[in-house]
Amino acid sequence: MYSKKHIIRRQSKLIHVGKVPIGNGTPITVQSMTNTCTTDINATIKQIESLKNAGADIIRISVPHMDAVKAFKLIKQKTDIPLIADIHFDYRIALKVAEYGADCLRINPGNIGNERKIRMVVDCAKYNNIPIRIGVNSGSLEKDIINKYGRVIPEALVESAMRHADYLDRFNFDQFKVSVKASNVSIAVKSYRLLAKQIDQPLHIGITESGTIRNGTVKSSIGIGLLLSEGIGDTIRVSLAANPIEEIKVGFDILHSLNIRSRGVNFIACPTCSRQEFDVISTVNELEKRLHDISIPINVSIIGCIVNGPGEAATSTIGLTGGKNKSSVYEDGLRNKNKIDNKNIIDQLEMRIRNKVLNIDQKIYSNELLKK
Repeated sequence: MYSKKHIIRRQSKLIHVGKVPIGNGTPITVQSMTNTCTTDINATIKQIESLKNAGADIIRISVPHMDAVKAFKLIKQKTDIPLIADIHFDYRIALKVAEYGADCLRINPGNIGNERKIRMVVDCAKYNNIPIRIGVNSGSLEKDIINKYGRVIPEALVESAMRHADYLDRFNFDQFKVSVKASNVSIAVKSYRLLAKQIDQPLHIGITESGTIRNGTVKSSIGIGLLLSEGIGDTIRVSLAANPIEEIKVGFDILHSLNIRSRGVNFIACPTCSRQEFDVISTVNELEKRLHDISIPINVSIIGCIVNGPGEAATSTIGLTGGKNKSSVYEDGLRNKNKIDNKNIIDQLEMRIRNKVLNIDQKIYSNELLKK
């Protein structure tokens, strides 16, 4: 589900990664990257399917050597989700994975090689009708740029990006997106702001190597959130030192918090105090585990008392307001006459949420049939 636009998006060119459109006002996509050994084909395919089920629109795979190229070919045959091949150092890997069905090539300006090698990658992308991502990273800038600026600053990242964008322009190739990632939030945000003024290609945004779930989520939410709120960004990747599925969850949470795009159950829950009539924290945590399979976007408010409960429930798909022994349930803002027993609150609330989702799903299906 996509909400009404309230953010003025930066205008950018349209490209396609597989069948997924990026740029030109199309829905902002959520990406992740496998962290399995690519040559472990079964493990990689399993993780790809898990990421797909979690809502990933596009998945990137590291292809560090020719053995991984062979594995990529087999992996690509087993999935229908767009796959980006992540290429460093050896341009010949890009030529091979393009032949084997890669939907996009990510190249790193800091190590992909000279202009001749870049030209060969571009010609290959043209021939196979696939886009390229110029993926600049603060940890692997070109030596001459580092020597020029003395340290990593936004201008250095943007110069690297524009140098390679100019190469692609000169080679008459416009099917590319650009990223200028840094692990420092301020540097990353400033870099993207500068780049957005100089180029009209789609931008892949993110904070690189942001850290563990807690630390990385905070950094990514601030950095990506700031940029998206300014209309900058066409596709996002949250980089976490964690299970990649967490990246998808956080990515959608960021989009939802800005009313850009929603997926699954969005829980609104109070931080709890002595007024709570049931254990809010354990209730929310358990429901989040049980309802992870739901993809239809709905808002569920779980508030422990009557102070804010009715108000939050008024704008929720399903709302729960704590009461003595029994709690009130709201559906689409209207209070149900039948209350829920606090002793069995989780099972009863799960049942109501699933029934509501089923009704919504049936309405969506019926509307789609009417359009045909």
